[in-house]
Order: sequence, then structure tokens, then C-alpha cells
Amino acid sequence: MSPRLKNIVALALPVQILLVKWIGSYPNFVERYYSEGLYPPISRVLRGVFGWIPFSFGDLLYLSLSLLALHYIYKNWNKVKKKPLLFLKDIAVVLSMVYFAFHLLWGMNYYRQPLTWKLGIEEEYSKEELVAFTEYLIQQSNHYQELIAGDTISAVQIPYSRKEVFEITKKGYQELQQTYPFFEYSGTSIKSSLFSVPLSYMGYGGYLNPFTNEAQVNGISPMYRMPTVSGHEIGHQLGYSAEDATNFIGFLVTSANKDDYFKYTAYSHALGYCLSDLSRKDEALFKTLVDTLNEGVKKNYREVREFWEAYENPLEPVFKSIFNTFLKANNQEEGIQSYNSVVGLLIGYHHKYGF
Repeated sequence: MSPRLKNIVALALPVQILLVKWIGSYPNFVERYYSEGLYPPISRVLRGVFGWIPFSFGDLLYLSLSLLALHYIYKNWNKVKKKPLLFLKDIAVVLSMVYFAFHLLWGMNYYRQPLTWKLGIEEEYSKEELVAFTEYLIQQSNHYQELIAGDTISAVQIPYSRKEVFEITKKGYQELQQTYPFFEYSGTSIKSSLFSVPLSYMGYGGYLNPFTNEAQVNGISPMYRMPTVSGHEIGHQLGYSAEDATNFIGFLVTSANKDDYFKYTAYSHALGYCLSDLSRKDEALFKTLVDTLNEGVKKNYREVREFWEAYENPLEPVFKSIFNTFLKANNQEEGIQSYNSVVGLLIGYHHKYGF
């Protein structure tokens, strides 16, 4: 790249940032022309190009680029020290290109209309509504746990491979699409991440690669969590960026599935968010409701908790803080706390449509 072109690309970065923020201030425009216009064919093409590859191409791309960056710095360290401003310009050039590709290929979805707007539901709820909905989820979770296990004390063991979970999740989207055509999912591209161990230490169940549109699932996390995580990450592929929205979509598609194992994971996972919310509002009532849970459900909760406890480390809060900052910079005011905002979506949807 010529020095003149480098200057142009580097100077384009602040212009792009201002342009994205300006366009993002018009969510109806973003919804119509990007999220429902430009993005769907882009995502289908990316899934068509990378979805058939049996491993995560995006993970290898990240690894390769990281190694190339380190090699470049090592090889040119003396030049970097002598001319740091030129090095900073090179960094600005790279950031400018990445910023452009990110927002073109997926990132503008952060500025679309919220899912509540599309479904016509409210997120506000009272403590009484939370309690009633939590009791409903306890009933559903206990029912499916006992139906599957044949007793109330055994943890549910998902009998499928990860590949089978991905296929059943796709069927769930086909079911959901009959009610909501905007959840149409074609061109499957969901895989176990090659970075599953690092993801576990970072505290993540999966992520979407915005440059290849591959949905990455933490392949070593408990199988009990795979159905809802798979549904969540495909929700990102469909252009829903907000974490509360994709948590809700993950529940919706998993509970819409005809498979009883999927229904159990959907209801019990949603229950976990509601119980967590209730524990902050009324600890005594929280404990009372937990006592009504089947022991088998509690064992599944312990399985997940023990998995994450095994990977706890001093750097995890740092990773969470970085992601929190990233979300806030991309129009998610609640940051990482937006994961828990799914409770309002669940209750609002249940009131209007039922489950």
C-alpha cells in the first residue's frame, strides 16, 4: 500500500466512526435498509462460503493474523522504535479496515430496532409478575426433568452429540419460522470453537465471528447448555446483536423445539435468570422457590456451576470488563448486564403470547 493510500485509509477511521454513530441514530433506517436489506444476503453468502468447512475457519483466521502481527513487530522492532508515528499510522490503517469490515458484515445490527419493537412487547415487570413467571418456569422445568429422567432426583443427560444438537437447533428455527418468518435460518454455519479452552477461562459459552458469520460454541462446556447456547449464537447470525435479545431468541427457539430435552434446557435455563433476578429482590422468597425445584434440576445447575468454577482465574474479570466496554461502545448501554435483561423479554412475551 502506498504512503498516500495509507494516509487516506487512516484518516477515514474517525470519519467512519462519526458516520456509523450518525446512521445509528436512525434505527428505523438501519432496520429497513441494513438489518432487513443489506445484511441478510451478506450473511447467507458468508455462511455458504464458510459453513461447509468442518472446523472454524474464523478461529484459524484470528490465530493467523495474531501470529502475523507478532511476527511483524518482532521483525521490525528497530524500525518501530525509530519511527513510532509510522507504526501508529499502520495500526490506524488496520483498525480502519477492520472497523469498515465489521460494520459492513455485521456490526450495524447494534443500531437496529430492539426485538421488543418487532414483537410488540414490553420489558417492564413487577415483582409479582416475576414471582408468578418464576413459579411457571419451575413447574415446566420439574415436569420435563421428571418426564425425561423418570424420577425427580436424577440430572438430565443430553443424549446427543454436538453435531446433533446443531441439527436439532436448526429444526427448532424451522418451527419458529412458521410463526415468525423473520427468524428464517438458511445456510447452516455453527461449529465448536477451536478456542473452547480459552473461551472457558474467559467465561464465555460462545461467540459469533462477524467476519465469517460462523456461530462458535464453546465445545467443552456441559452438554446441558448446548441447545440454548446454539440457539443464542444463531440468533446473532440472524442479525440480532443485543445479548438480551439473543438470550431470549435462544429460549424461544429451544422451547419451540419438539424435542423434550430441548424444552427442558430452555425452561430450566430461563428459570436460572429469573431466580437470579428474584434473589436480588427478595432473598427469602428466592430460597422458598428454590426448595420447590426437583433435585434433578438442581444437579444440572450444579453441573454448570462447577464447570465454570473449574476455569475461574484472575484474568476472567479483565476479559469481562473488555467485553463490557465493547458492548457499551456499540450501543448496548447496559453492557454485559444486558444478558440478564432477558427476564423482561421473557415475561413480556409470556404475557402477550404465552409459551
